[in-house]
Parts: sequence; C-alpha cells; structure tokens
Amino acid sequence: MKVGIPDYRLPPRVLEADIKEIENAGAVIKLGVRVDSPDKLLEEGFNAVFVGVGSEIDAPMEAPGEDLPGVYKATEFLIRANVDLELLPAEMPTRPEIGRKVAVIGGGDTASDCLRTALRMGAEQVTCLYRRTEKEMPGGRKDRQLAREEGAQYQFLTQPVRFIASEAGVLAQIECIRMELGEPDAKGRRRPVPIEGTNFIVEADTAILALGYWPDPVIGDTTPDLKTHKYGLIVTNPETGATSRPGVFAGGDDVTGPDLVVTAMVAGRKAAAGIDSYLRS
Repeated sequence: MKVGIPDYRLPPRVLEADIKEIENAGAVIKLGVRVDSPDKLLEEGFNAVFVGVGSEIDAPMEAPGEDLPGVYKATEFLIRANVDLELLPAEMPTRPEIGRKVAVIGGGDTASDCLRTALRMGAEQVTCLYRRTEKEMPGGRKDRQLAREEGAQYQFLTQPVRFIASEAGVLAQIECIRMELGEPDAKGRRRPVPIEGTNFIVEADTAILALGYWPDPVIGDTTPDLKTHKYGLIVTNPETGATSRPGVFAGGDDVTGPDLVVTAMVAGRKAAAGIDSYLRS
C-alpha cells in the first residue's frame, strides 16, 4: 500500500498511523522475512496462520519489444516515481525516466495512477490505450475523471501489438490495431476482437504496462492440500477466510485477485473472527 499507491491517494502518514495502532495493540511486525509456506509457521508452533500476500506479479503483455528501454511495468514505475528516494529498493535506486509522450496500457485503477503520476512528472502528452470501450473499464469512474482533469487522453478499442525501437535502441513507437466488441466472455464483458487491416502507429517514448496482477503461485505450490485456482488464487470460505488446510486462513488479493484495499480489510476482519472461533474450538 505504501509503495504502490501514490501519496495523493493514500498519504503515508495515514498508513503509518494505522500501522502504529496495530503495533500498540500488541502485534509484532517482522520485516524482510520471506515465508514460502504456512507449514513452516505451523511447525514452529503457531496455531493459526493468515495468508495476506496480495497479488503482486505484473501480468505480462507478451508482445514484441516489451523489454525495450522505455517500457515499464506499472509496479516498478509507481514505486520509483512515488517512494522517497532514500526508501527505494536497491534494484530501483532512481526515478523512472519518462519522455514527452507517454502511453499507459490498461483500464484499471492502476492505469489511472500511472496516468496521473506521469502527468505530475512533467510528461507533455499522456494517453491511455484500452482494448475495450470505457463502459467495460474495470477502474473507478472518479479516478478516470480526475486523470482527464489533469490532462490524460484516452484511446478506446485500441490494442498494442508491438513496441518499436528508435535507432538508439529505445522505445519510439507503438504499433496498435483497432478492436471491436464481440460476444460476452465468462464474466459478461464483451470480448475485444481485432479488426484486420487496421494497424496504426502511436508515437510514444515511454510505455507503462498496467495490465493487472497475478498471484505468486509459490504458497500454493509448496503447501500440500491447499486448494487454489486461477493461476494460484487461494480458495477460502468467504465468511471465515478458512482454506482447505486446517489452521490456515487467507484473504485479500491473494483470494479475490486485484481488488480494493477496503475489500481486503473486510476479508481480514472476517478471517480474524474465523481464526478466533477456530482457536476456541
């Protein structure tokens, strides 16, 4: 929350106050610790484990040129752009370099964050490329309106297919194709279908991929009998947070996929009650 959500949406002092309140209540927070399986904690003597690791792996686009200098994943871009320099991870020690023309690819709240951040960093032209229409965008309407007020533009029914380098080997253009909406998919949203022969070029010296997030599959892969689905999302009882493993509970984006902070908070509260009931029984 601190590194992925810009300060103008979630001031650090608000988050720090919440963390302090949790510590004052008696919680012990250990940083810099990686746990690949809740089994390790149960073996150490804990009676219950809550897994709230989120869904933090940027979804790849798998398009030619995606690895060009000037093409960023949304998480890296937001961290490098918003976190205090002295707090940046060692592998991301500097602010991201952006050019005059920035393209943000995606339609969720993260895309809106990237649009507004790029504008605040001084980009002259910032455009969102989205493969469906605005009606199908998963992000909040209010955030899109705020992005527009700051100068963001939108191109709908547009699918990037290739990132093109300049003679210097850095991003210079994005080849796109026009789309049309076909039949609804499993979620009820109409599928975007490419229109043959409609390829065109978007000038851009910076591109930010805000395509959504996948869960880290490690916990599911290393924990026997922990039921998962959809690339590693953990299956739970929605009222108690209980998983298929006794004593293991989960909630938040590692259960729902990318969602709102408040949704994860509700899941945490329900799981806390579920854990209390489990321990008492």
